[in-house]
Amino acid sequence: MRVLVAGCGYLGLPIALELARQGHEVVGLRRTPAADSLPADTPSIAWMTTDLTQPDGTLPEGRFDAVIFALGGTCSAVLEGTRRLLAHFAAEPPTRYLHLGCTEVYGQTDGSVVKENHPTDPLTELGRAHVEAERLVLAAIRNRFPAVLLRVARIYGPGREHDLAKFIRNEVRLAGQGHRNLNLIHLDDAVGGALAALKSGRPGEIYNLVDQEPVTEIHFFTWLAESLGKYVPPFAPPGEPGAKASIANARISNRRLAMELGHRLKYPTFRQGMTAELKRLTEAGQLDIPREER
Repeated sequence: MRVLVAGCGYLGLPIALELARQGHEVVGLRRTPAADSLPADTPSIAWMTTDLTQPDGTLPEGRFDAVIFALGGTCSAVLEGTRRLLAHFAAEPPTRYLHLGCTEVYGQTDGSVVKENHPTDPLTELGRAHVEAERLVLAAIRNRFPAVLLRVARIYGPGREHDLAKFIRNEVRLAGQGHRNLNLIHLDDAVGGALAALKSGRPGEIYNLVDQEPVTEIHFFTWLAESLGKYVPPFAPPGEPGAKASIANARISNRRLAMELGHRLKYPTFRQGMTAELKRLTEAGQLDIPREER
């Protein structure tokens, strides 16, 4: 299978590498060269350096069996990248097209259970860009474009230790009473879920890629504090950025991911995933926790 991965960043790169390991012919698009930053045993990938937010950003020619859109980070990357990729493949669509968005499209603030058919009313500019990008994909689907949409939750795992580092440095402040829900997915499961959606997702459908257990901030950091022998972070006083009440708060359901795609998570909850991360960091000598007086 010939596969294009547009956006080989934190999530797109391991997806591209896993497809290459499986023997597929992979073309990877990046804004910056990739070869110098990858290990010597990296599977063979044909790299293209291009910026899809620019009108002169080049795209590979020829027929692709599958295309994965994995650009993110900025509104322009999400929107312009989506427009460019859809336009490029409009005349000769791939057999499968996977659009990786994010759960930031949901703007619910009441802690309710949210499924794929719930309204998207995001509270952030990036979330609004993702909604507009989804609309472009859905419009293409109505013209028989074979796209599947995946809304990816907040990813943690190797290379994403900044939240843990902030906790260890005692820089975390809990918003409100700590009742906001966190919707998480380990990097390994994000990659596995994306590949499952590429293989078995039905064109025109939307799937939430999130683990099985939304967790409130207070419960997440209480577990982390008990695991590392630290105190639970304090609450943010009124007026601090972390204290604002208008932040999204929902419990995002992954039922369709499990039922329709049959994807079995390696780390069903944050406890399994964070335990694996703490073990990995400890064994690498990278988990330095200052002693706190009790």
